[in-house]
Amino acid sequence: MPAHASTVLGIRPTLSVGLIPALLICLAAPAFFVVRLPWLGWALLAAGMLIAWLVRARTDAEADAARSPQTTAGVRTPSLVRDLSLITVGMLIVSVIDLKAELDNLAFLRFTLALGGAVVVPYVISRFVYRDYAIRFPWRGGGRWTAFQWSWLIGVLVLGWLILPFYFITSGVYMNWPVVDTPDLIARLFVGVGAVGIWDELFFICTVFALLRRHFPDWQANILQAIVFVSFLWELGYQAWGPLLTIPFALVQAYIFKRTRSLGYVVTVHLLFDAVVFLVLVHAHNPGLLDGIFLV
Repeated sequence: MPAHASTVLGIRPTLSVGLIPALLICLAAPAFFVVRLPWLGWALLAAGMLIAWLVRARTDAEADAARSPQTTAGVRTPSLVRDLSLITVGMLIVSVIDLKAELDNLAFLRFTLALGGAVVVPYVISRFVYRDYAIRFPWRGGGRWTAFQWSWLIGVLVLGWLILPFYFITSGVYMNWPVVDTPDLIARLFVGVGAVGIWDELFFICTVFALLRRHFPDWQANILQAIVFVSFLWELGYQAWGPLLTIPFALVQAYIFKRTRSLGYVVTVHLLFDAVVFLVLVHAHNPGLLDGIFLV
């Protein structure tokens, strides 16, 4: 990605009136993906954008006051209205499809267009319409991975091996994914699980979290993005007591991205986790096939 002017994050206010519209917009995610009430999701998005517009003078002043002296001269001050509009557009695009896991060609096309659009359209608007470069995808980020980062990759595999079989099989949520009992279906599941995992980081972390943390402290932005992240995963299939796993996963992924500034690293973490998910789903749908790998 070519170099361009950037905004360096300063000290963002802990108590901001902007939290009200941001929370309303993020709460549209459980309306769309958990309780499955599109009209409620639309109402929350509309209310959030309206309030953001009404309080824009105050939030713009907060953003200007929080602007770091290190910010490149001439760069536009972050606008909450603009940034929330990008999140709104992305969620609206995702909400038009049924997120039920399916493996046929039409489902692959549906997911590709909707999920791809939810990343590409906000990026294009930010880059070419708003011209504020608010959305970026820093692949390498802060440089070489540390010993702790390499250790965490091993930890992810171990935690996934210990927890995921018990979760998927004892709760029965593996039935939310289609039966995979042929090489073709197993291959499709592998591609689908990995592709959605990469998209999760592009949208929830590099788009939603990155936009929110331009206006709010990192911990607030993290909680808000987790609402959206976990709601999506719920409709995708991570139900029953799944949020006990997906909430900390979403929070940790955003925290890791904040610390490493590396999309490549958080994608690697996610793909390792999803590799275990894939194996567990194959195991659950084909008893006896992978019994020597898992404890359940």
